Amino acid sequence: MLPNCTPDQQYNIGVEAGEQLRKMHQYFAPKHISPWYERKATKHQRYMDEYLNGGVRVRHDDKIISFIEQNMKYMEHRPNVFQHNDFHVGNIIVKDKRLSGIIDFNRYDWGDPIHDFLKVGIFSREVSIPFSNGQLKGYFQNEQPGEAFWRLYSLYLAMCVFSSVVWTLKVTPGSMDEMLDKIYTFLEDHDYFERMKPKWYQEN
Repeated sequence: MLPNCTPDQQYNIGVEAGEQLRKMHQYFAPKHISPWYERKATKHQRYMDEYLNGGVRVRHDDKIISFIEQNMKYMEHRPNVFQHNDFHVGNIIVKDKRLSGIIDFNRYDWGDPIHDFLKVGIFSREVSIPFSNGQLKGYFQNEQPGEAFWRLYSLYLAMCVFSSVVWTLKVTPGSMDEMLDKIYTFLEDHDYFERMKPKWYQEN
């Protein structure tokens, strides 16, 4: 539906989606859920071990690994809240060119709310940049995301390079070229993380 909407309509749907995501993040994790940093760091190390032992390598992966190592510390003491964990344009319903619903909660998790923006850079920006900008504006209530947001957003995208390669090799190896195209697109958006804000982001 989004490509059939005007850029302003796509933006407004994104704003509505961002507002809904903000509501989801008001729910805090149960007390038995361990800290986000512990779970995310452990999972990332497992993916890195599998990636380094696998048969597919991403160009200039040394730059990405270095960026992650320098910024992992920023995951410490992050909020532990409800995460949709697969929030992107493929999981929203549009009716009459307005947001009608959010679906596909079966991957939900608990952790840093910023992690829920991960799929913007991988999937949503590819379909609709106006929607992607709108999602950020709706979530942050027309305020600009700060440096801390962009640093963590970039960190999670960088980590996703390796988890995406490992997951694709295991589950849909025939789509590896398509996944690599997506990876190289967001790597270029960030100049291999020499810049935090992606090139598609519009402040106004």
